[in-house]
Formats: sequence, C-alpha cells, structure tokens
Amino acid sequence: MIMEAVMLQVKQGLEEEYEKAFCQASEIISSMKGYISHELQRCTEVKGRYLLLVNWETLEDHTIGFRQSAEYQEWKKQLHHFYDPFPTVEHFEKVPL
Repeated sequence: MIMEAVMLQVKQGLEEEYEKAFCQASEIISSMKGYISHELQRCTEVKGRYLLLVNWETLEDHTIGFRQSAEYQEWKKQLHHFYDPFPTVEHFEKVPL
C-alpha cells in the first residue's frame, strides 16, 4: 500500500466552499482502480491549511491510473482553483517494525 500525502493551502475565505467541493469530488477519487481510502484533515493552527491522505494499492494506481485519467481532469476542475500555492504531492510506504 502507498500513502499519498498532500499539504494543501486553500485561499483565504474559501475554506467552507472548498470543504463542500471536496466532499463532492471525493466521489471521483473513491471510484478509481486501486483506491483504498482517503481523509481530509483541517489544521487547527493555520486557517486554510489541510492535509489530504489517500491510500492506494500501488504507486501507479495514483500516478498513472488516476493522474492520467479523464476523472482527474474533473477533479482538477472542481478543486485546483482553491489552492495557493499549488501543493506538492508525496508518496509514502509503511515501515515494517
């Protein structure tokens, strides 16, 4: 399993609108091949900052299956205009202990 982690900064004053749009856009990502789960966390210290965590079966399910799909174009249309600056996406794998 791969975890996609994204720190998001939403433009000031658009937080409520963003959360509603994200809820609707969640249907897109959750329908994708290799999708396991996702969650959006709101920062308590910095207004407008969010952490998005998405679990994928494989890295390619995200980087190829989702990011190169028509569904991703709709995801972008619904959400990307909220971000400033544009977020950096990183991928993580669990360390066996």
